Amino acid sequence: MLSESKLTKIYQELHQIPELALEEVKTKAYLQQEIAKLDQSYLEIKEIPELPTALLVKVRGSVPKKTLGYRCDIDALPLTEETGLEFSSKNPGVMHACGHDIHMTVALGVLAYFTTTRPKDDLIFFFQPAEESKNGGKLAYELGVFSGEWRPDEFYALHDAPELPAGAIGCNLGTLFAGTTEVDIHLYGKGGHAAYPHQANDMIVCASALIMQAQTIISRNVDPTKGGVLTFGELKAGTIRNVIAGKAVIKGTIRGLTQEMITLIQKRLQEICDGVAQSFDARVELTLNQGGYLPVENDPVLTAFFIEHMQKAPDVEFIETEPKMTGEDFGYLLSKFPGTMFWLGVNDVHALHSNKLVPDQTAILKGVNAITGFLCARMKQEKEVDA
Repeated sequence: MLSESKLTKIYQELHQIPELALEEVKTKAYLQQEIAKLDQSYLEIKEIPELPTALLVKVRGSVPKKTLGYRCDIDALPLTEETGLEFSSKNPGVMHACGHDIHMTVALGVLAYFTTTRPKDDLIFFFQPAEESKNGGKLAYELGVFSGEWRPDEFYALHDAPELPAGAIGCNLGTLFAGTTEVDIHLYGKGGHAAYPHQANDMIVCASALIMQAQTIISRNVDPTKGGVLTFGELKAGTIRNVIAGKAVIKGTIRGLTQEMITLIQKRLQEICDGVAQSFDARVELTLNQGGYLPVENDPVLTAFFIEHMQKAPDVEFIETEPKMTGEDFGYLLSKFPGTMFWLGVNDVHALHSNKLVPDQTAILKGVNAITGFLCARMKQEKEVDA
């Protein structure tokens, strides 16, 4: 098992080499370097030529009856770090501002434990590229990575949480993260002189009407006891004050705690775009891109066992959490395999995606211990059920 000082060193070194989605070349090389230092007796490594920065590692169990999967994401964000840490990012404009360096370090710690304490069941560790964008989990699944001997019966993953105490484990039954959809709307009318509006078709007015109507989707179509978000964060139109804009672009995001909710919002937005186009005699093109960012819906049976274990574990502080409207592409894998995603507290005043995020490094070893304890209990529980 890796010592706390070794885990801290790994974390700080990973923090200095952040890379964007599908560009995690140095990150993967570092992971391979650390994995090569472990006992290789029960290890098997799988490369994915079509997804070259991904890495799969199997620990062969002693008497395997099933395969447990553990996923950790490895990419970073396009942010300039402002933490002032001695081990700050050496890659200008890129930072591990979402804590994937924490995720990788914990995963290496868990993997190291099972190379010295051989599990009964097979374990698969998926070091996944492209979580922040480009849906790496979906890419891997569609490439057939999780097939045959590499198909997990269950899948688990964590995400760090600055708002929770360092090392605390958080989870809930149902949805942990919302599903997300990127929204792009292009409006086409006719430009003209500001003094002659009757000779033009103003897309600023058209876009304004569309935005106002779209805001009624959440307030009048979504069950108020359930979660849904439609936010437009970008509107571009026009070039000068005395020219009527003939084009406009609106960009935003849809969030929902169930796929059913997301589908409803998508459908109503399309209907409003069609209606506004007819009303304003304009061309309105709506593009929706959800990709692999489905809601992270935890399996009820496995998650109930996870929560019960963490509540009873003597060295674990467990906190029941509320669903978040942030997105995570582990939801796609949970739509294909039963499993659970959970939080690991890292106790920081700065939020995820802040360029000042400084996770509490004492959370790492606590996370390793909590997860190895759970996986051992899960394998033991399966043995008792089979008997």
